[in-house]
Amino acid sequence: MTAERAQAAEDAVRQRHLRRVWSLPGTALGRSGWPPDLGQRLHWHWNYWWQAQLLDGLADAQLRSPSPERERLIGQVVRSIHLRNFGRWTNEYYDDIAWLGLALQRVGHEDGLPPISAQLHEGWTPDAGGGIWWRRGDRFKNVPANGPAAIFHAREGDVLRAKEIVDWMSEKLVDPETGLVWDGLRPDTGELVKFIYTYCQGVYLGACLEVSHVDAVERTIRAVADRIAPGGVLIGQGGGDGGLFAGILARYLALAALRLPSGEAASTARSLVLSSADACWAGAIDAPGGPLFSADWARPAVVDEGPDRDLSVQVGAWLLFEAAATLT
Repeated sequence: MTAERAQAAEDAVRQRHLRRVWSLPGTALGRSGWPPDLGQRLHWHWNYWWQAQLLDGLADAQLRSPSPERERLIGQVVRSIHLRNFGRWTNEYYDDIAWLGLALQRVGHEDGLPPISAQLHEGWTPDAGGGIWWRRGDRFKNVPANGPAAIFHAREGDVLRAKEIVDWMSEKLVDPETGLVWDGLRPDTGELVKFIYTYCQGVYLGACLEVSHVDAVERTIRAVADRIAPGGVLIGQGGGDGGLFAGILARYLALAALRLPSGEAASTARSLVLSSADACWAGAIDAPGGPLFSADWARPAVVDEGPDRDLSVQVGAWLLFEAAATLT
């Protein structure tokens, strides 16, 4: 059943959102809204890191059910991101480029990896004891940039830098009382930004997995279950970028469930993913192209001008179902 749900979510995203870039043959990107406005139809309004997550979803689907057709589509999306980014693999946001780097690693397209790796290394500075900036020219260091960068570095073989990043996050941005991970800090003022996002828990958990910090992985799973998953369902954080947050957490919870030794933490991670997937599926509604999923998996989707029409929300749900499919 979980594989069928993942396939339905993939089909819905592809039917409603994937279109050529500027009518050019052999291209495909996800329109950021449905139904699309003029800017979205032309891919003038787009979001680089949403496309990276879409590419990661295609990588998940290809592992679940390999096909030559999807392999061709993956190549089209890679080329189209590069094209729409005006011939560059990078932008000014370190979190964005880390995500594209992770997706390119997974799908085996290596052309973009050297510039992404170089820019991520450039982003590490001694300010506040280390860590990578959120974006160039900014004065903010956060988990959304450092988490995926640590995973990227570990997978490219730079385990030392990955461990440095994980250690920095653990020292600076883990709440000692709850075990949850805060958003970030401002080195110039010392201010801690203590927002709690599902995204941050996911990428920190994933980074700890890559460097075998098992205690931190298990602590994070317990904190998620206790504090941001009422009834066993991961909380929603709206549309826009927030539409992807819980899907990212589900991805790394599933990975933890598969990699951890059998025990309470692995069982909890598995239960969180599967319970969230059941709730998300139960709240879906029929729409042209396939099921439409809610930005908040604990409530039904709504067909209006709200966040449920965002590409991010639908890809986030798709990532959830792909994660669930790996566990059954």
